[in-house]
Amino acid sequence: MITAAELNLMKPTALFINTSRGPLVDESALIDVLEQKKIAGAGLDTFDEEPLPLDHPFRRLENVLVTPHIGYVTSDNYRIFYGDALENILAFLKGDPIRVVEA
Repeated sequence: MITAAELNLMKPTALFINTSRGPLVDESALIDVLEQKKIAGAGLDTFDEEPLPLDHPFRRLENVLVTPHIGYVTSDNYRIFYGDALENILAFLKGDPIRVVEA
């Protein structure tokens, strides 16, 4: 979805952020614009290959911040995820399941 064409439209002060899916962006094009300083930097939480290889350019570029695909990890998200899971289990054990997926 995000190719060299889109990346080259970005301003030199722009930051590219991807916490969705690595393959949505052309990694080689992103590396190119980052190396040439055509954009200010990137914050990446997901990559084409995970875990990110030790020799990957994203690890050496000073204008890139990488995290290990944990962008969604917050105490609020965990409270909701685990709260919903507990609610699902309790409802199922009572014989009145909720959040049922119909086939």
